[in-house]
Amino acid sequence: MTEETLAETLPPVTDWPALDLNGVDFDPVLAELMRQGPVTRIKLPNGEGWAWLVTRHDDVRMVTNDPRFGREAVMDRQVTRLAPHFIPARGAVGFLDPPDHTRLRRSVAAAFTARGVERVREKSRRLLDELVGGMLRDGPPADLVASVLTPFPIAVICELMGVPAADRHTMHTWTQLILSSAHGAQVSEKAKNEMGACFADLIGLREGSTAEDVTSLLGAAVGREEITTEEAVGLAVLLQIGGEAVTNNSGQMFYLLLTRPDLAERLRAEPEIRPKAIDELLRHIPHRNAVGLSRIALEDVEIRGHRIRAGDAVYVSYLAANRDPEVFPDPDTIDLTRSPNPHVSFGFGPHYCPGGMLARLESGLLVDTLLDRVPDLRLAVPPEQVPFKKGALIRGPEALPVIW
Repeated sequence: MTEETLAETLPPVTDWPALDLNGVDFDPVLAELMRQGPVTRIKLPNGEGWAWLVTRHDDVRMVTNDPRFGREAVMDRQVTRLAPHFIPARGAVGFLDPPDHTRLRRSVAAAFTARGVERVREKSRRLLDELVGGMLRDGPPADLVASVLTPFPIAVICELMGVPAADRHTMHTWTQLILSSAHGAQVSEKAKNEMGACFADLIGLREGSTAEDVTSLLGAAVGREEITTEEAVGLAVLLQIGGEAVTNNSGQMFYLLLTRPDLAERLRAEPEIRPKAIDELLRHIPHRNAVGLSRIALEDVEIRGHRIRAGDAVYVSYLAANRDPEVFPDPDTIDLTRSPNPHVSFGFGPHYCPGGMLARLESGLLVDTLLDRVPDLRLAVPPEQVPFKKGALIRGPEALPVIW
């Protein structure tokens, strides 16, 4: 393809509003963008200008794993973005590139290995049994989100992080404010700063610790001068927020199972397929609204006949990549035994979500416990009456009214 052709192939800019969507419906704007082509241009509700959007599975994996696209270059740029907050903070791990990004993530890697995650399995299972037992004792109707799907992930991530039980409710409140655009940038940034101050205190107290929780690992790394306190706090905040995303993801997962009883019954009848089924549900659910954080092209790069010029902002859509028909045959169908299933629900490349293994563990425990202990679990209201969160960056039900 000639340079002249590349220069003339700029697609139109599509406005992508922050839609409040219910259920597990796929975003109609994203569906239209996918129809327009594998590489399009978008304008989001906040920030300035436009950005490229990449939606094909192979291209998403390429962009997220290619050093020609960087996060750090977003600094001091008013890139178009979804939320009024989430303005890049210098030194935050989400806006670092290797080798600094690698150095920082290495400090907590032990907590997110198979061994690190297994360390919290039995305590998590006991806690979940207690929560479900309490819901059953209180009797129907119940709100599954309030009774189980919110307190469980909070307790698990706080256990892994090393957050004292007394601080867990406050951590949850801060997370909800950070993960919402409904309260405005000032409220969300204040919550993030307050969470950061709390983690700064916890990390400072643990600089000589040999414990295996995340704040202890961060404190030890700061003590060894491998990372700075500011870097440690930024990473702790990101991990804490990410840990609570399980509430929304599992809320969507159970909304799907409760509105598709055929799926739930098969999982009850064939428990051996549950690990594959959970991956398929994670692939299928629209786990976020629009897109996350952008990258900047550090040099000219061609993708599918489009020249992405140095300095251009680029977003990837993991949701779109998970519906790529070239990778996932019949992508809109839920195939509980789909294999292979190379979904990118936890991202890809250096910024792959470190909590992916933990999220799978929690999802597995939730499916096992709720399906087996509450075999008659069902919605207490019609599906269209289930309220979904408004202004949330990560999609999920506000409540799941259930009976049994």
